[in-house]
Amino acid sequence: MSNDKIILSVATTGNWPAKAQNSNLPTTPEEIARAVVESWREGAAVAHVHVRDDMGKVSCELARFQRVKELIRAQGCDVIINFSTSGASGLVSEGERMNSLSAGPELASFDAGSMNFNERVFLNPPDFLEEIARRMAAAGIKAEIEVFDHGMIENAGAVIERGLIKLPLWWQFVLGVKGGAPATARSLLHLVDNLPAGSLWSVCALGPRQLPMNVLAIAMGGHARTGLEDNLYYRRGELARSNAQLVARLARIARECGREPATPAEAR
Repeated sequence: MSNDKIILSVATTGNWPAKAQNSNLPTTPEEIARAVVESWREGAAVAHVHVRDDMGKVSCELARFQRVKELIRAQGCDVIINFSTSGASGLVSEGERMNSLSAGPELASFDAGSMNFNERVFLNPPDFLEEIARRMAAAGIKAEIEVFDHGMIENAGAVIERGLIKLPLWWQFVLGVKGGAPATARSLLHLVDNLPAGSLWSVCALGPRQLPMNVLAIAMGGHARTGLEDNLYYRRGELARSNAQLVARLARIARECGREPATPAEAR
């Protein structure tokens, strides 16, 4: 698989990074859309999008997701739009977390289990997972199955067996979260080895482990996610100038390894 094209995803914003940490972090709909388009031009086929309120805090407001989508498409950008459903545990309701689905993304995150997440608890109980999978299926939205630890593969498997997530399966490993699987080669190999046959997978990791895990994905025939949601730095001591800068580096490394970044059409 090492010569296959690679699907690059960009995660522009996230829930928790702040402009105080890196002033280049996009938080308004206009900034997020601009970051997505710039990243698409550098080779990103998928854009994973969170939105913020006017104070820069996590938001699940439908109008903000709709505005981001509108601005992206208005610039002739055909990137695969992947809206987050993670919200912020304890700050928004399960119902609010599903608001983004009404904005009509092609992909949406399916966080496949509950866990300790740094200093909070990220709740994704079985009834919520079943309901959000039903809503995605009814709307024709592909689930990006986000896995933070091995047990979440089994959680997702139960939903898949009920026919609520259709083949082919698209998995996103999120490694290095305090409370989840570590961002190591051994951890990634273990996760990949336990996926159902025929699965497609991508990997991201937090902070300084982002690039090494992305490079492992390139070498292993998987796919990769980069962006300021996961890592605010380009290298130690040097803040990233933009999401596009991180995507451009990853695309360059992939090409050096014989893996051309897939276009959105090819990724679809």
